[in-house]
Amino acid sequence: MAGMFPTTPQAHPAPARHRAAPAARPPEPQPVHAALICVALPALAISSAADGQLTGRGMEGFYRSGRRVLARCVLRVAGAQPLTVQARPLAADRARFTGTLRTPHDPGPDPGLLVERLRTADGTERITLHNHTRRALRLPLEITFATDLAELGAVAGGLPGPDLPASVHDAGLRWATDTVHATVTADPPPDDALAAAGLLRWGLHLPPGAHHTIELRIRSGTTAPARPGSRGSGVPATGSHAGRPPRPWSAARLQCEDPRASTLLAAALDDLGGLLIRDHAVPADACLAAGVPWRCGLAPAESLSAARMLLPLGTGLAASTLRVLARTQHADPGPEFGRIPGPLRDAGPHSPPSCTGIEATLLFPAVLAEARRWGLPTPEVERLLPAAERCLTWLRRTTEQAAGAPAGGGCVPDPAPTGPYRCETQAHAHRAALLGADLLDACNRPGGDALREGAAVLRRRFRDGFWIDDAGGGRPAALCAPDGRPLTRLVAGAAHLLDTGLLGAGTFAPGLLDSTRADQVARLLNSPALDTGWGLRGLGGKEDGYNPFGHRSGAVRVQDTAVAASALAAAGHEAAATSLIRGLLDAAESFGYRLPEMYSGQQRTGDGAPVAHPTACRPAAVAAAGAVHALVALAGIRPDVPGGTLSVRPVASTPLGALHLTGLTVAERPFAVHVSGRGLGMVEEAADGLQLGA
Repeated sequence: MAGMFPTTPQAHPAPARHRAAPAARPPEPQPVHAALICVALPALAISSAADGQLTGRGMEGFYRSGRRVLARCVLRVAGAQPLTVQARPLAADRARFTGTLRTPHDPGPDPGLLVERLRTADGTERITLHNHTRRALRLPLEITFATDLAELGAVAGGLPGPDLPASVHDAGLRWATDTVHATVTADPPPDDALAAAGLLRWGLHLPPGAHHTIELRIRSGTTAPARPGSRGSGVPATGSHAGRPPRPWSAARLQCEDPRASTLLAAALDDLGGLLIRDHAVPADACLAAGVPWRCGLAPAESLSAARMLLPLGTGLAASTLRVLARTQHADPGPEFGRIPGPLRDAGPHSPPSCTGIEATLLFPAVLAEARRWGLPTPEVERLLPAAERCLTWLRRTTEQAAGAPAGGGCVPDPAPTGPYRCETQAHAHRAALLGADLLDACNRPGGDALREGAAVLRRRFRDGFWIDDAGGGRPAALCAPDGRPLTRLVAGAAHLLDTGLLGAGTFAPGLLDSTRADQVARLLNSPALDTGWGLRGLGGKEDGYNPFGHRSGAVRVQDTAVAASALAAAGHEAAATSLIRGLLDAAESFGYRLPEMYSGQQRTGDGAPVAHPTACRPAAVAAAGAVHALVALAGIRPDVPGGTLSVRPVASTPLGALHLTGLTVAERPFAVHVSGRGLGMVEEAADGLQLGA
């Protein structure tokens, strides 16, 4: 499946003319902000929430493994389309559309026929008609189907293919290319099938009070080439899809005085379940895709970030994700040794693209070290340790190579080796060095002291070269150019400077900033320049180039906001943390508790609501995991399973009132905690042998 936001394909050049014709406008990504998306990767169903019909417009259709297997599914009863009165998601993978129809026997404006469509991501749709009139009804029912079998990237870029001809197949229809085919079958079978029109027909008899159900099954597969001597081609290749991977996290639940919080937690975990994908190399290992519909494949940095944020629900996802990425790591000698590959991503109008592989390489040892603190078994730690050591080797070598550059001196260029040197990349590198040193020491491996020395050099370099003094108390530079010039714009990425990572005995690693500058960053994050009231905008509202819809230049990115809320709470800046958490919760309510990866960074007003970004992934792994991360941060759980200790330091201001978290996992055992309305934490369930402290 597509692993990145699809690039817009280029149109074929126009033929030469005597007079220059205006350039055709290139196709644009299709908006999905108003779509109702059912997800159980590698399967998707994207529907219009307005009427429930699949018309083939835009992104509508059923998808499997990155291909649209059905584009059109239009229902008519007695020649009319039902009036959809409700479109409602039931879970991450299914939705119900409820419609009505008036019949000639209805005496007034009240409709007598109810039409329900239950649609699931796996390619099943149940259509049920209920007769609420006092008379028996004879109703012709017909469904029109079509598909282009186009790839997701082409559909997303606004370049779908033409409708393919259908053929009658079994109890339905079939479409095929040289490589793939799709079928739709019905139970009960239709009375008539017209391949040329892509039409299935039934004649229904509905007594008063009766109902009738038709189940559609949409399936796809590869088309095997013809064998020598056989007639024709297009023989369906046999095979089966692997089932959905089990969820490698515990079923956490939250009860508190604000019921929206429990709804958000449950919805986020449900969405994350739909985003789980298997590794093709080892199907027993699963990780999270970045988001739908644009990024349905492995995205190293987002997959690791989401796994890290879900550590309170168990270490299974982190271990599985680390195993998947370890198999992709550059392990052969050379300049790329130790780096985890990853694509470039847009970094906004002020800087060149950043490398997600660098972020993933720096996240890998940190996630492994923190997973060990949460209770990852020693054999699994030892299994993954060589890959973490290779990441740390890459970090040491990269900082050494950059030492001679004006902005180098212990900093990490992103992308390497030319830079620039991004603020958040230095935060990731510093955390990786300190947590990696802690990990190496614990496993009796050499190299810890060298990593700590490198972290100290990076701290000095950052405080000298990245901090910009001004009348407002100063700010961190967004980045330093390769020639050492700082970009002084205020960005939400500064939140990562406060996210230092968990060490032993419930302590956090020291950050790049001293306490005075860390307090100033906390004030900036809590200021209207960055805090919209719905979350942190990516670029300060008064900065040059601010765009409220800009992915890295003004839109609210849920991941940055969740990281900031958790880090602020851990550092004791509770008012700023709770303000961000309340804003996220309010935004989640507006989005039906399925947070998109980003939304407009316009300032909150008394009668306003957050504005959707037309092409944001929804659901998105880091947004759903970020919601979990922010809510669990209120309890302040700090485990050190290897050290046999665990502390609970809740946010004393209790922004959501008293809360009760159950179904968490620490040391591979169930964990539950209650936080009173006065901010006092009490552990109710924990693994034997853990020494509990405040």
